[in-house]
Amino acid sequence: MDLTTRIAELAAPGAAAAGLEVDSVSVSPAGKRTRVTVTLDLPETEVGGADLDAIAAASRAIGAALDEANVPSTPYVLEVGTPGTDRPLTERRHYLRARTRLVALVLVDGTTTTARLTDVDGDTLVLGAPHGEERIAIDNVAEGRIEVELKRMDQED
Repeated sequence: MDLTTRIAELAAPGAAAAGLEVDSVSVSPAGKRTRVTVTLDLPETEVGGADLDAIAAASRAIGAALDEANVPSTPYVLEVGTPGTDRPLTERRHYLRARTRLVALVLVDGTTTTARLTDVDGDTLVLGAPHGEERIAIDNVAEGRIEVELKRMDQED
């Protein structure tokens, strides 16, 4: 089993106890130490952002689990965070987490669209476009990103 998989397995219970899921793990050299970066997110069934207290609780639990298992076996620096809004949307679960957000999509045919993602129906994105509902298969998306909004839909008057 490779190191990133082992770290993900060790991190999962601490993340779950805080109501989060392990999104990804990366391991890289950082001078004489190893940098372990664990990215956490809410479960795909939820909409919103991860609470900072939950991230902190998960970070403490993950650090304790890694220390107890002596993984990695060399000195390391643990960084725990969330994917952020600039993460590319590449998997179905990313789109599920982006529901209610404004998304910019580049389709495989080169066309683009920007619309509010209202739902994910199976492997199809349901968008609230200005001209009405639009449905796009995830397989037809070459690139997807969340558009940062200063005033979100759920904050409008």
